Amino acid sequence: MNSQDPAFRPFDDNFDMAEALTQLRFATNGGDDGELFLERRRSEVLTFDDGRLKNASYDAAEGFGLRAINGETAAYAHSTEMTEASLKRAAQTARLAIGAGGGTMADAPSATNRRLYTDNDPIADATFAVKIETLREIDAFARELDSRVVQVSATLAASLQEVEILRPEGTHLRDVRPMTQLYVSIIVEQDGRRESGGHGSGGRSTLTLLLDADHWKSATREALRIALVNLSAEPAPAGVMDVALGNGWPGILLHEAIGHGLEGDFNRKKTSAFAGLMGQRIAAPGVTVVDDGTMPDRRGSLSFDDEGTPSQRNVLIEDGILVGFMQDRQNARLMGVKPTGNGRRQSYAHAPMPRMTNTVMESGSETPEDVINGLEDGIYAVGFGGGQVDITNGKFVFSCTEAYRVKGGKITNPVRGATLIGDGATALKNIRAIGNDSKMDPGIGSCGKAGQSVPVGVGQPTLLISGLTVGGSAA
Repeated sequence: MNSQDPAFRPFDDNFDMAEALTQLRFATNGGDDGELFLERRRSEVLTFDDGRLKNASYDAAEGFGLRAINGETAAYAHSTEMTEASLKRAAQTARLAIGAGGGTMADAPSATNRRLYTDNDPIADATFAVKIETLREIDAFARELDSRVVQVSATLAASLQEVEILRPEGTHLRDVRPMTQLYVSIIVEQDGRRESGGHGSGGRSTLTLLLDADHWKSATREALRIALVNLSAEPAPAGVMDVALGNGWPGILLHEAIGHGLEGDFNRKKTSAFAGLMGQRIAAPGVTVVDDGTMPDRRGSLSFDDEGTPSQRNVLIEDGILVGFMQDRQNARLMGVKPTGNGRRQSYAHAPMPRMTNTVMESGSETPEDVINGLEDGIYAVGFGGGQVDITNGKFVFSCTEAYRVKGGKITNPVRGATLIGDGATALKNIRAIGNDSKMDPGIGSCGKAGQSVPVGVGQPTLLISGLTVGGSAA
């Protein structure tokens, strides 16, 4: 640890481990599974907006959650009061889920010594003054780059999550999870028209990298580049057409439109568009999609998930065939398969559920240039903003933050106001070309599900998809 605060050691400072184990075993006796999840999280967010420090916040929270599972029923009790009295009350509450018992306790997760990221505290990587001065320099640098810059916003965030997990058979796990992010947003104006652009980066690493001048200058130039592209953009066309997607961050469409539908709970309950299709072709040949929580320093990576299962590289779609789902422990047991290391939760106040980590489509064989050359008349979408997805049918709507018109295989003018409309199942089958340039996003993704948000990574190669509906305003 590299921090002014002592390490989070709840079994030294708050609980006797033997007594905690007794309470956990009482809560889960006769059940199928359960755990005690303890957490401390500290975070700092600094925002410099329009030439001044707009926000400086520091938050710290700790607590525990106790879960007991019997069949499809799970009880979850949590508290910010880290005392043996509150733990006993939580155990009594969670015990209600077990009822008459009759369950068979699931096997413990396999052990792992793998470390995918540093355990240093990124908040302590630099002084408050250095962080503020860096944000001030970003603001000044952006304005020096182009006279059309009228507003700059830069946010620097760092957090450290310390986790301990105790299971009924006595397994005890500990993980220290850093997170950092820098995001720069720029507004430009010309002839009365304003447009914006933004760029972010981050991951489970130290803050030192983001504070390096070469890094933040590159991020600032990229945000400005996108803003200037949008400043010269024409209204997007509308209609059904072929669409090329850029590599990296456009994988957010894959994540939302396809990834959620491959989570175990939706398929066990048969509410996913992919339910009942295991072993069948659901995508074009050459499409391979994996969820990989083992990538070092990536935003969605975990040494082990929030139930204690080591993270894995899980193949979901292989050469177009559905071969796997993402599972937590409860859904895996109910579906008769093994957990995949995808049991995740937002905090100690939330029960775990199947969630993505880093979801990636692997490279194909074509060059990005060949993919674009195959687009006769359509849109090339490079950046995405917000979107909406219906898990039950896979229908999605995504807004583009950077996109271009393509005619005769040539990229022409940038367009603004483009939205992509379709459904994941159809889009998978309509992939016509796969580039050889798969890469990860820069480290800015977060995923929401059932009111919980967790950090994730996305990635893909350049793709060509036929028959998407493009919403635009051009005549």
